[in-house]
Amino acid sequence: MAKLWNNYRYLILRRFTQISILVLYFGANAWGWTMLMGNLSSSKIFNVIPMSDPYAALQMLFAGAAMATDLLIGVAVATVFYLLIGGRAFCSWVCPINMVTDLANFTRRKIGMDKIKGVKQPASRNIRYWVLALSLILSYLLGVAAFEFVSPISMVHRGIVFGLGFGWSVMVIIFLFDLFVLKNGWCGHICPLGGFYSLLGKFSLIRVQHNEENCTLCMKCKNVCPENQVLHMIGKESLPVLSGECTNCARCIEVCDDDALEFSIRNMAKKKKTGE
Repeated sequence: MAKLWNNYRYLILRRFTQISILVLYFGANAWGWTMLMGNLSSSKIFNVIPMSDPYAALQMLFAGAAMATDLLIGVAVATVFYLLIGGRAFCSWVCPINMVTDLANFTRRKIGMDKIKGVKQPASRNIRYWVLALSLILSYLLGVAAFEFVSPISMVHRGIVFGLGFGWSVMVIIFLFDLFVLKNGWCGHICPLGGFYSLLGKFSLIRVQHNEENCTLCMKCKNVCPENQVLHMIGKESLPVLSGECTNCARCIEVCDDDALEFSIRNMAKKKKTGE
């Protein structure tokens, strides 16, 4: 049991967090709970503390919408929160689509698709930034928050919480896309929300730290990492993961038998090493 916890502790905590958030949203809709009301774009905690998606607000700004005070406060709260813990922590700890894409990634490994020779990723991870820019341009031209109308994240959230729309179909489509077409296709290559939070994540305090002295180059971390390009320092030098594209999912920490990876506060590991 202890080994199981050590190997999956962050994964268990992530699933608990993601499912709990959905249950709280569902409870607010079905039974009037006030712990978490609204949706992933705009919420209130205990009907007091506003939380608003900065990316959705940015689209509204480009669309020419007036910003209410509650919305601006919610944006500020969410921005500060994700600046501290890592922008893309939203992707791995909150977003319901993550459970679908993680399952697709797990299935790919189990059936050996990643070991097929000659199979290369046919797309750049920078696509998400182009989609992000396009969504803002379309918001400006159409006068609406463009991505929010077609967002699979919103569709899945509505499907689970409110029982409406094509949420379940969207989950199946994304699962099959990630499984057979493009590894980590939606979250790792296309999703503009992930791209936006990557930009915030560049400034976050909580980082994954690599200790090169402990590393035996087993590469288990890179095999499970949904953004394995951020682990470029593995086996080379002791460095924190500074890329905002890291989701802070901690799967690399869990699978590392060498204790070569751990969470740290930005620059703290460097100060400890130099004795500052």
